[in-house]
Amino acid sequence: MKKEITIYDLAKELNLSAATVSRALKNHHAINKNTKKRIIEKAEELGYRHNNFASNLRKQKTHTIGIIVHELNSNFITSVLAGIEKVTTAAKYDIIITHSSESYEKETANALNLFHKRVDGVIASLSFDTKDLDHFQVFASRGIPVIFFDRVEENSESTKVIIDNYKSGYQATQHLIEQGCKRIVMVTANLNRNVYAQRFKGYKDALFDNNIAFDENRLLIKDLSERCGVEAAMQILKMDPLPDGAFITNDFSAAVCMQTLKDNGISIPADIAIVGFNNDAISKIVEPQLTTINYPGIDIGEIAATNLINHLKGVSNIAQTNTIVVRSDLIIRKSSLKKSTR
Repeated sequence: MKKEITIYDLAKELNLSAATVSRALKNHHAINKNTKKRIIEKAEELGYRHNNFASNLRKQKTHTIGIIVHELNSNFITSVLAGIEKVTTAAKYDIIITHSSESYEKETANALNLFHKRVDGVIASLSFDTKDLDHFQVFASRGIPVIFFDRVEENSESTKVIIDNYKSGYQATQHLIEQGCKRIVMVTANLNRNVYAQRFKGYKDALFDNNIAFDENRLLIKDLSERCGVEAAMQILKMDPLPDGAFITNDFSAAVCMQTLKDNGISIPADIAIVGFNNDAISKIVEPQLTTINYPGIDIGEIAATNLINHLKGVSNIAQTNTIVVRSDLIIRKSSLKKSTR
């Protein structure tokens, strides 16, 4: 392996002091313009690279943000990461992305790994089975700020960026009821996670407010994968009487469920009206186009990263901001419009 060129190698080649070389590479005003030019040309010729890591360690800063997400194969997470990267790039921060694959153990290992990489701050979304925030205490002990988004511990004092999941669940269900649905299936994920628990609470309260009894047989807890969409459809087909509405808290699962129902002779929305969640690109491609809740991932990423970097720069203090609620909206498309098919 070729040896890394240092400022001492440059100094020896140019018969200058290491201090002069170092100042020239930092564009110091005290260094003669011609000397500076000679040093920069020699640095380029020998392939010198500035060691940001070592330099930053001396300053006790790495200008790196650690990110922990529960998966990468998600339009929502991809859009959040795009929002984070837009802000971090502008602020000249690097990012290290880790993912837990929905595992508490892997999430714990990721947190420790980021701690050892000396990140200046962390942005995290919790896995399905994360039970506590103990593994984030290492950051708190060193004053390293952590901001959670989407999947969070609601009862913790940590800073959180979320949407109003209760309101979204209520809106989606209320819309189906207004379309004449009375037998509404909900397909969702682990209710131990705040996002799914709050959406379920909204669903249940909307039923109650419209004098519709909650039937636990119409609550399907899944992992919101492609397989989940097929499984949910097959369970729905076996229900007697057949449901007339479905609220599925993930657009991809909703699209797969809808296609499987159509393959089995069910007309959407005439037989079953469907509402998804996230406003992923697939919601506009499927036929009929999918009614969904717009969950603005880019905004969430930008807000989380902006708040974290402002804290690191001393512009604001995230400890004074407990919860940031980002606006979400119901986007009505043909998959749920039962009334227009009559």
